Amino acid sequence: MTKLSVNINKIATLRNARGGNVPDVTLAALKCEEFGAQGITVHPRPDERHIRYSDVRIIRPLLKTEFNIEGNPIPQSFRDLVMEVVPDQVTLVPDAHDAITSNAGWNTIANKEFLTEMCSLFHQKGIRVSIFIDPVPEMAVAAKACGADRVELYTEAYAARYAAGPEAAIAPYLRTAEAVREAGLGLNAGHDLNLDNLAYFIRTIPWTDEVSIGHAIISDAIYLGLERTIKEYLARI
Repeated sequence: MTKLSVNINKIATLRNARGGNVPDVTLAALKCEEFGAQGITVHPRPDERHIRYSDVRIIRPLLKTEFNIEGNPIPQSFRDLVMEVVPDQVTLVPDAHDAITSNAGWNTIANKEFLTEMCSLFHQKGIRVSIFIDPVPEMAVAAKACGADRVELYTEAYAARYAAGPEAAIAPYLRTAEAVREAGLGLNAGHDLNLDNLAYFIRTIPWTDEVSIGHAIISDAIYLGLERTIKEYLARI
């Protein structure tokens, strides 16, 4: 069964826009769990423009479900944070420090030495390591060689092309997902998945272990409320 991990970065962005502690990011994470989410995802960036390192430290011991920290492991501060709080999973994402959002996966062939080092580091604490990749089968195979436990498919292209033709949109993802399964890796997916395109993705690739969704869930919650929104997403997986 595919698990839903809710990315709460957008809630932190709203809080930071005004200052203070409204909305309360920690309370939001706990409410997501209460409403049925099977995991919480955060993506702390060096400038702390949304989730802060202090948020991560506060939230970690309070969660009952899986905790996933995603981000670029190049900064020492990120590596130190992950090793300190020991999440269930760390997702390695190659985003630049000034990126608005994640916009590409790792080249796991060109970056094999570095990614192997990072997998080894986080495995020292028993943390499951997922590497964010584009839908290219060779990148999945190389992620296995780096020591990853899972890969996360960057689904922006799928979401952008879905309306024009679901079968064509998902074709490269299906090929990559099959390579992932053959390599013995776990499979995650995330970026721009929403109530319109999620069900088809999971129906086509039912061995997806986890989807990480943030922007769409928080946006839908404006209209539907957070509890109903999470239940709507769960109904699609």
